[in-house]
Amino acid sequence: MAVLSKIRQRSFLLIAVIGFCLLAFIIGDIFQSGAFNQSSRNVGSVNGQDISFEEFRVKVDNVEKSGQGITPTQAVNRVWDQEVSIALLTAEFEKLGLKVGDDQIMETLKQSQDIGQNPMFLNAVGTFDKAKFEEFFKSNPAQAQMLVERKKDAALNAKFQIYSSLIKSAMYATAGEGKLKYEMEANKVSFNYVPVLYSTIKDSDVKITDEEIIAHMRKNEKKYKADETREVDYVIVEDKPSKEDEDEVKNAVNALLAPSISFNKETNTTDTIPSFKSAANNAEFVNNNSDMPYDSIFKAKKDLPSEFAEQLFNLPTGEVFGPYMFNGYYALSKSLGRQAGANAKASHILLAYKGAMRANPTVTRSKEEAEAKAKELLAQVNANADSFLMLAFTNSDDSSKQQGGDLGYFSQGQMTPKFNDFVFNNPIGKVGLVETEFGYHIIKVTDKQDAVRLATIARKIEASEATNDKTYAKAVKFELDSKTKTFEAVAKESKLTINPAVKAKVLDETFGTLGNQRQIVKWAYDKETSVGDIKRFDILNVGHVIAKLKKVNEEGLMAVSEARLSLEAMLKNKKKAEMIKAKMKGATLEAVAQASGSAVKSAIDLTIENAVLEGVGQEQRVVGTAFATAANKISAPIEGVSGIYVVKTITVTKAPAIKVYTDYVAKLEAQNASAASRVVGALKTDAEIKDNRKLFY
Repeated sequence: MAVLSKIRQRSFLLIAVIGFCLLAFIIGDIFQSGAFNQSSRNVGSVNGQDISFEEFRVKVDNVEKSGQGITPTQAVNRVWDQEVSIALLTAEFEKLGLKVGDDQIMETLKQSQDIGQNPMFLNAVGTFDKAKFEEFFKSNPAQAQMLVERKKDAALNAKFQIYSSLIKSAMYATAGEGKLKYEMEANKVSFNYVPVLYSTIKDSDVKITDEEIIAHMRKNEKKYKADETREVDYVIVEDKPSKEDEDEVKNAVNALLAPSISFNKETNTTDTIPSFKSAANNAEFVNNNSDMPYDSIFKAKKDLPSEFAEQLFNLPTGEVFGPYMFNGYYALSKSLGRQAGANAKASHILLAYKGAMRANPTVTRSKEEAEAKAKELLAQVNANADSFLMLAFTNSDDSSKQQGGDLGYFSQGQMTPKFNDFVFNNPIGKVGLVETEFGYHIIKVTDKQDAVRLATIARKIEASEATNDKTYAKAVKFELDSKTKTFEAVAKESKLTINPAVKAKVLDETFGTLGNQRQIVKWAYDKETSVGDIKRFDILNVGHVIAKLKKVNEEGLMAVSEARLSLEAMLKNKKKAEMIKAKMKGATLEAVAQASGSAVKSAIDLTIENAVLEGVGQEQRVVGTAFATAANKISAPIEGVSGIYVVKTITVTKAPAIKVYTDYVAKLEAQNASAASRVVGALKTDAEIKDNRKLFY
């Protein structure tokens, strides 16, 4: 009672304390969840412009529902790339003051087939009718809102078209540049030189330290910038059948080779079930005993399991082959006969005409013109059988023209009736003209195949429940043991192989050889996961994966071990260059050659564009130096791609002057044609992009 009395006396204080604790808990939770964190409401930002998560999520959902067969992560990455590009380009459009009017937006909309070619918006002569288009949306308010969004996209696309045109207009080449291009291709130089290749010094004699690699990367940090990654070791405990499981399936299949006795509950009698060989109703027998349904199709030898194709194809009618194993099944096959010429191979030249089925819109010839042309080509083929291939290449209105008209093998009924009848009713080598709904075909029968019909019983070899239980127990034990022992030690005890570590970025979904395993990547990046943590994952059709977070690589410079792969050879060559230069002394080429242990070589009529030194490859700096060095003078050592060179120019032959350089200007402008497509990449390089996707996906 005394305790209760004291509680009553201090009830206000107690309520206040409890209230304060609850408030602290709520506030802490709010901050934990990021309610007061601006970035939590945004999936990222580009140069300070936020990308709203809610709008981003809607766009991702739309991409996922578009039926393009992409994964959720791919949808996220696609929308992110689009949003970043739009933000960067929109900022550029605003800087330039680009504006577009309703007419430009409409022209952009018309470029979409669902608008520009939509029958609802076409007039009597088949062209787009703006009045019909506007009337449709006036009478369909629900669709009108969608049009508002389409117009926004169209306005952006219209601005980009203007922007691209401006860039293309700015990327031009002058006559002076054309002249320089001509001279680089046509001016020639002949010279003697002494080469000392980097390969003359052993790589083992030159050491590159980690500090030197880091120093080089810091000179160009953007080039060697690395994203945040996680390295994960893993082992796989496979869900696979045991030897006992295989034997059980094999024995069950073998049992079908002999008659068996079965008790019939309905008649309370025993029935004798015939063997597979003796079965009268093959389809019923297969369907009652196989994991794969009866297939009545005749199959060519090439379509049979390759390891047993010879035996199966030549199996006498009524005989049984097996059991044999293929694709994880134990099987028995019974021959039901052979069909001659079941598959055929043919080539054709198609002459389509305007109005023919599936005719390309570019086809304008009439039916009469197509027939006349087909007869003309048939005459050429009959006169010279070897001309068929080239005539198909140059005349056929069918995609098979790229293969010289070859259609490959096909079975009865796969082709349109008249085409089918010609091929299967004529011998190999026969050429003829056939008209179908697609146009006129010059057909050549090139091969025929016999085929066999097999009744095949196939039982899948699967892990039994007992085997699955053992596999599960092994995986769980591995996970538990790894808490107290090293990952490597447990793998050795379990006779499992640790797979090469997977280096995953935050939004990766592919995990090593396991394909799409986003769950493992998400675990590796979870804030609760630390280096050394271990977790088991159940993977469908694989088994159990036990993963260990091996390493966390923060965003920054590329790891030295990774950078060394690309930088070590180049940095070694830099050191080798100084070592070689120190030896290349002398007043004559002969003296330089003697001092460096090399020999004097000659190069005749090289150009800047064709600067290939014999046995070495392209060395434009060397050839350029030869052009710039006075005749009979010796150059200083030149640091080339493959070594160090000293040159002595013999002659420089100037190309004859020409009046116009149009062709050379055109070559330079062709190199600039893709400039507009490189703009977004250039803008991204200099942009400040904040990516919060890992907080949401």
